Amino acid sequence: MEPVIEVKSLRKTYKKRKTKELIQAVSDVTFSVNRGEIVGLLGPNGAGKTTTIKMICGLLIPDSGTITINGQNNQKKRLKSLRHISAVLEGNRNLYWRLTVRENLEYFAGNRGESKKDVANRIDELLVKFHLKDKEKELVNRLSRGMQQKLAIAVAMLAESDVILLDEPTLGLDVETGYEVRELLREIVQEYDRTIIISTHDMDVVQDLCDRTIIVNKGKIVTDDKVENLLRLFEVRSYTISLSALLSEKQQILLDQKFPDYKYTPDTIGSKLEIDLAKSEEIYDLFDILKMNMTPVESIDRGTINFEQIFMKIVKGEQQNVLVQSS
Repeated sequence: MEPVIEVKSLRKTYKKRKTKELIQAVSDVTFSVNRGEIVGLLGPNGAGKTTTIKMICGLLIPDSGTITINGQNNQKKRLKSLRHISAVLEGNRNLYWRLTVRENLEYFAGNRGESKKDVANRIDELLVKFHLKDKEKELVNRLSRGMQQKLAIAVAMLAESDVILLDEPTLGLDVETGYEVRELLREIVQEYDRTIIISTHDMDVVQDLCDRTIIVNKGKIVTDDKVENLLRLFEVRSYTISLSALLSEKQQILLDQKFPDYKYTPDTIGSKLEIDLAKSEEIYDLFDILKMNMTPVESIDRGTINFEQIFMKIVKGEQQNVLVQSS
């Protein structure tokens, strides 16, 4: 596949204001994003994700490394490279609240050198596409949060850039509007051949929308893989085991030692064991503990796991032995 963004060996260091201590915010970050992908760029607070995003958008200059957008180096040919990317920042900072919906679209098109006449038809198309046609004369500060977010994405679409970078696109939206925004983003990729990078803490969005996820922690990439691969990878290590007897005290002590995060639920007719295995071969250690008292096993089921659980496991480093980099 053709990469539209290539990030190579990116580094960025800050100095603390009071102590002048050097903080390595981003350390040797390398990844690429292919044309037509929806990629999640994730990380806990302070992981280096926001710094990486700002460098891609040209808001920060890296200490070293390169960022290429559609073949253009964003340091050597900054203006040319940045014409290929549009950013929708969190907090509605992409809009002028005292302008109407249509005026916002016309204004930002004008910033790129296009007249009202040039963009009139495209604006009409986007207003219909984003269900904003009946609000085109409404001031932005009177719109709901969801409509403001849809307008911000429409403004980014009007630029006709190859890449749209979205920072928390569903933050503060109700469930229905959140689903509507997700569907619009899918259509943008499928119908307009755009590439989308999403920075979000909403793991449902990642699981539902993204083809691939890049997770940054402590300034480094800790995983870069397809969402479906990560779901499959961790699902096979999450088990629910129904037992027709109770575990002995010694068995529970051994489980505490070997699997400290396991959950044990006794009841009147037996018990249930919920356990995540860091390595597939640990299943034999579990069976050895159950075999001690010949504890009868009624059933073994793979546990269901969502992307939020996967994200937490990766950030905690539980994936270090099973990390798969996508090619």
